[in-house]
Amino acid sequence: MSGETTPLATVADLDRRFYAFAIDRAVAWGIDAAAAVVIVQLLIEPGDVWAGVAAILGVVLLVGAVFAVVLGLTGSSPGMAVSAIRVVHEGSGTPIGVRSALLRQLILGVAALPTLGLGIATLAWTAVMDADGRRRGWHDHVTHSVVVDVRPTPEEVEEPDVGPRHVVNLTALRLVPAPPPEQVSATARTPRPAAPAPDGPPPAAPPSPKHAAVATVAPPVPEPAPQPVPEPVPEPEPVPAARQQLGYPLVPEPRPDAEPAGGAHAARAVPTSWRVSFDTGESFRVEGLTLVGRRPEARADEQVRHLVALPSTDMSLSKTHAQVQVAADGALVVMDRGSTNGSFLVRQGVPRGLPAGKAATLVDGDHVRFGDREMTVAREG
Repeated sequence: MSGETTPLATVADLDRRFYAFAIDRAVAWGIDAAAAVVIVQLLIEPGDVWAGVAAILGVVLLVGAVFAVVLGLTGSSPGMAVSAIRVVHEGSGTPIGVRSALLRQLILGVAALPTLGLGIATLAWTAVMDADGRRRGWHDHVTHSVVVDVRPTPEEVEEPDVGPRHVVNLTALRLVPAPPPEQVSATARTPRPAAPAPDGPPPAAPPSPKHAAVATVAPPVPEPAPQPVPEPVPEPEPVPAARQQLGYPLVPEPRPDAEPAGGAHAARAVPTSWRVSFDTGESFRVEGLTLVGRRPEARADEQVRHLVALPSTDMSLSKTHAQVQVAADGALVVMDRGSTNGSFLVRQGVPRGLPAGKAATLVDGDHVRFGDREMTVAREG
């Protein structure tokens, strides 16, 4: 287990670290208490007080050493296994080793002494105020360790790209003329079977050729009047798959050869611009990719126009919390970048959470909350 490498992509949050510490203390103190009860009955009550005290102290040190050895070789403990976190080296991602684990356990043990919780509170405060944002306390800096999250990342199942449904124009279908009735001549009709000859006198003589010619001529059938054929209804253009994945409204792009609304001489629409204002007083027009956070930083392949560093009194704002930009069709979109406390869209007084990594379209008058900070959206033009 000592050679196994652990990725440092996700740093464990302070809540789960506290739960792991509480479970480890409960297990260790439970073992110490059970050993103390046995030692009291075997040594202290018979009269060997100092031997009993030394035995209890030895059990406490032995339990702490066992916890440190397991932590140094595997990076885990009973509480960390339950909380799905792990202690690894800050540079390599491997377990920190027995020596560093013993030093780390010694610092935690001293901080856990009966000091009204001041020792543990001091270590927690150093983790909250960590300058590099990885929540490393003083004991982590001394031992060059970092606590990471080892929960499995859920796999996202890609939804099949379904094209837009075709619109059926029922009014046009009603206007399509019915096919004309098929004309059948008198000579092409199927003859009926001859009826049996009735009993009685013989049939009369056939008519003369003049009368027969008149009888076989069918009257002319009038042709139906031509009916107007409606123009074909154009099918809607398919919506690009990129807009569907970003969560934009499913509105087809306008065709380049289509006339603008209102006729060929209608005026061109004025392009829309967007302005964002923050509760800190900062306001600007969005002209490119904008990153929001406590100390936002761009990735290697990103071209960023605005970096908005916002103060956070309760540390609820992540380092790079979210991004805002104008899409190709002129819509303003916002996306949470995996922040710890999430982002919320407030539209007409109703808030809803924004899933991380999914873009959401904003409209005029929307409010977006990033931790304890708020942004207001306004449309211009």
